Amino acid sequence: AGSFDFVFIDADKPNYAAYYERALELVRTGGIIAFDNTLWSGAVADPKDQTENTRALRALNDLLHRDERVTLSLLPLGDGVTLAMKR
Repeated sequence: AGSFDFVFIDADKPNYAAYYERALELVRTGGIIAFDNTLWSGAVADPKDQTENTRALRALNDLLHRDERVTLSLLPLGDGVTLAMKR
């Protein structure tokens, strides 16, 4: 715990939030957690898209936005990359 500098999360989308909580335990203060696919080809902004993966990514984005344990940066590269720096 608290000994990693960087964690990259690119796995099954419904479990991103669980991976995030575990990653927060593992990274040190100032460490980075990177999430792939956070824009999901724009689907996260389409209210008509209610697929499981899209809903999971919307929930993750909301969780990250509200989480005071991290500072965020969303990069519109590829399918979207979010960087969360642990405070």
